[in-house]
Amino acid sequence: MNSTIKNMRNLEPSERLQAVVNAAGLSTEDAQILAGADMLPLSVANGMIENVVGKFELPMGIATNFQVNGKDYLVPMAVEEPSVIAAASYMAKLARAGGGFKASATDPVMRAQIQVLGIDDPHAAKHRLLLHRDELIDKANSRDKVLVALGGGCRDIEVHVFEDSPVGPMIVAHILVDVRDAMGANAVNSMAEMLARPIETITGGRVRLRILSNLADQRLVRASVQLSAAALDTKDYSGSEVATGIVEACALAIIDPYRATTHNKGIMNGIDPVVLATGNDWRAIEAGAHAFAAHKGQYTSLTRWELNAAGDLCGSIELPMALGLVGGATKTHPAAQAALRLLNVETATELAQVVAAVGLAQNLGALRALATEGIQRGHMALHARNIAITAGATGNDIDRIAAQLAEEGEVSVDRAKQLLGA
Repeated sequence: MNSTIKNMRNLEPSERLQAVVNAAGLSTEDAQILAGADMLPLSVANGMIENVVGKFELPMGIATNFQVNGKDYLVPMAVEEPSVIAAASYMAKLARAGGGFKASATDPVMRAQIQVLGIDDPHAAKHRLLLHRDELIDKANSRDKVLVALGGGCRDIEVHVFEDSPVGPMIVAHILVDVRDAMGANAVNSMAEMLARPIETITGGRVRLRILSNLADQRLVRASVQLSAAALDTKDYSGSEVATGIVEACALAIIDPYRATTHNKGIMNGIDPVVLATGNDWRAIEAGAHAFAAHKGQYTSLTRWELNAAGDLCGSIELPMALGLVGGATKTHPAAQAALRLLNVETATELAQVVAAVGLAQNLGALRALATEGIQRGHMALHARNIAITAGATGNDIDRIAAQLAEEGEVSVDRAKQLLGA
């Protein structure tokens, strides 16, 4: 598959869909599903969540040009915000010239916590638990023999002591579980439930919570990219100026939580739409990413941008990424299944690497805009279509009004209505 599709932005939606289907070798059925032609039956939706009354749709777009570890990807993104897919696709195009994105990941290890209360000797209780470590691991693995057969299962147990809390001393046992291609919540929660009674017996305490943690700091993904300064040349700025501006903009996000929050939100602009399109839990990814950004005591940037000795721009990202290819909506929602077929990923780890690359590309696009003409100009030019539609434009008038709004620099509903009436 070649993720570069020429003239994508100027095609009609049906033509874009056909180009994507041809590039990825998808079936006619997948094409219909990706088109969103009422492909989620109400009966299926009714089984997915409670109190179903209907369905809610978001635009589905495709980010092009992505190459990660030498493999091309067309990336499905479900998102309502303009400029996200355009920025990601363009940054992927720039990255592609330098070899694309490189990515790696740790094993897909999730953790569950088992809270133990009513203990007078928490440090001694910790050591009692660790003496029974192998026994507890074996018992946890007896809960999910399928996972163990696939090469996963409980790998280790940690015990954390809290000598003082609002409810007195407590210890918290963490079970670390390789969940393979699952997101893992059900697997680790079931193991934690099974270990509650044995842990009470060993410690003499009382178990309260037994639940996974969405701070998946054992399940990290990393992506990096290197671009020559020349690749960043614009009409008004030299590439070296742009690269320096990107590094300086990132520096503020590294030291200042106020900037880091917006900086990381921009990263999640790229990550969340892919997570959503593939039927994964974007709320878990959000929670884990922001907690990881603060895990050293101060909230900071998830990315780093630097200049090497040759003046090349080097970017990297590291964050938790608990994604799955099995279970949940990835197996029940037809659009999620089609999105995964489009991506052509073989493992949850591969999916995580692609998602991290999209987040890094999105961050590059935002910082590049901030380092040059500012974020608002490009964003508002793409937002002009929404404004035209809000003002009542239909058909060919949408593009005509949007183009004039962008050219004038006055992207407002009032101006769009004036243009419609002219």
